[in-house]
Amino acid sequence: MELMCHTDFGDVELRNVSSTDNKPKQIHEIKDFLLTARRKDARSVKIKRSKDVVKFKVRCSKYLYTLCVFDSEKADKLKQSLPPGLSVQEV
Repeated sequence: MELMCHTDFGDVELRNVSSTDNKPKQIHEIKDFLLTARRKDARSVKIKRSKDVVKFKVRCSKYLYTLCVFDSEKADKLKQSLPPGLSVQEV
């Protein structure tokens, strides 16, 4: 799809606008997150801990998927359940 943009100088330029949405995706279920982490295109997992929440972010080829866990015990269990071949980085 092409989008016509008017500039300040009165020119018109055409820009290609992708119809796909490349925003990060949020996963709400632990089971769905584990299935996503086991996919072939999953590269790495980053774990970000804050006061109230632990965020697990898995990088796949197209999207970054995020799971927010509010229980630290569940977060520790989830960390142990991650696939062994996946690189895990704590931030």
